[in-house]
Amino acid sequence: MQVSVDTTSQIERRITVQVPAAEVDEAVNSRLKDAAKNVRMDGFRKGKVPMSVIRQRYGSDVRNEVVGEVMRERYVRALSENELNPAGFPQIEATVNEAGKDLEFVATLEVYPEFELASLEGTEVERPVVEIVESDVDEMIETLRKQNASWEEVERAAEEGDQVKIDFEGFLGDEPFEGGSAEGHDLVLGSGNFIPGFEEQLVGASAGEEKTLQVTFPEDYQAEHLAGQAATFKVKVHEVKGQALAEVDAEFVKKFGVEDGDLDKFRAEVKKNMTREAKQAVDNRVKQQVLEALKKTNEIPVPQSLIQQETDGLKRQAAQQFGLGEDFDVSQLPNELFAEQARNRVQVGLLLAEVIKANELDASDDEIKAKVEELAEQYQEPSQVVDYYMGNEQLKTQIKSAILEEKAVDTLLEQASVTDVTMTYQEVLAAAQQPAEADEEEGEEEEEGQPESKA
Repeated sequence: MQVSVDTTSQIERRITVQVPAAEVDEAVNSRLKDAAKNVRMDGFRKGKVPMSVIRQRYGSDVRNEVVGEVMRERYVRALSENELNPAGFPQIEATVNEAGKDLEFVATLEVYPEFELASLEGTEVERPVVEIVESDVDEMIETLRKQNASWEEVERAAEEGDQVKIDFEGFLGDEPFEGGSAEGHDLVLGSGNFIPGFEEQLVGASAGEEKTLQVTFPEDYQAEHLAGQAATFKVKVHEVKGQALAEVDAEFVKKFGVEDGDLDKFRAEVKKNMTREAKQAVDNRVKQQVLEALKKTNEIPVPQSLIQQETDGLKRQAAQQFGLGEDFDVSQLPNELFAEQARNRVQVGLLLAEVIKANELDASDDEIKAKVEELAEQYQEPSQVVDYYMGNEQLKTQIKSAILEEKAVDTLLEQASVTDVTMTYQEVLAAAQQPAEADEEEGEEEEEGQPESKA
């Protein structure tokens, strides 16, 4: 076997392989002889069909089968002999494939990039510092009250924060447009779920009242035929409901796992959860800055095959998120919606893998168990969660990967210049969520004609 490897780009290789004709032809003849033993054909007894007839009938298919196997086997051997690390599957094409001639094929593939990590020395990272105070706990309890509030019909005009039950129909000029109507729709005024101007014009409306609203769809609205268009909505208000907040009493507290209804225990538990969330938010915010700096400092080529694999994964996640069902063909989702996010993920993954390798980072079983125990604190039966994770090798591998990522970020953080910045609980949560929200927006699609959709 003769092998030559050409470097066509930093991450692309072109392997040309030649296999002696005798090897291929011998394998083809051997397989044809084996097939002849079992062939039944009119006019001949089993196993007595002449080889000339066998070759004429089956020769082409058998050769294609043998050549395919030979190319796959010799491709793998060529990778090993030339110490190539492929990223994804190759494109293999036979360039010479005739009996009596040496088989020649070309495999074009991408390889993982080889690079030397640049230091993050001089990179500035802001590390949030947050203290959970009693007013934060009060605000969180108020949020929990609102989340557990009930709606009660009121005999007054609607105010911001009220829920109204409405029928509506949208018009462009005098013509109704598809998807712009609904009946019995519950809308919380001030929620921002409808296009700008819609909810505001319903403040002050009463049950039984009919109103005509004038609004303009945003210029970047998803449905192009509605983008920037002035529209009229005819609205009928059926009910106005106000929010009845839950009382913070023993019954309320029991809903959150404090079985004896003790309010002090409840506040302590709320503060504990907020402290854990704040720590996660701080770690996430620092991690985001470190990874962004890592990408900017290390501009590396990213194999397109890995980007496509990640894109396909993001498509499947999106299909699950939107409830499209297991049978949904994710290829219907356009690659461009996910390509940039996929590229960023692959680049970060390659860089972190190099950090882990260069620094010989690892995670022991004790560290994995400690991490699982930390995660299990969020559940009512922590011991069961720990046993479940520690008994599942796939889940343990996921936890190990998360630990290694944390260690890699900590290693990189030592190279950077870190400044502590005081933030409130709400500020640190918002700061940690900003990049995540941007990623989510890339995958969001609006329903055509629905006034509740925002660009």
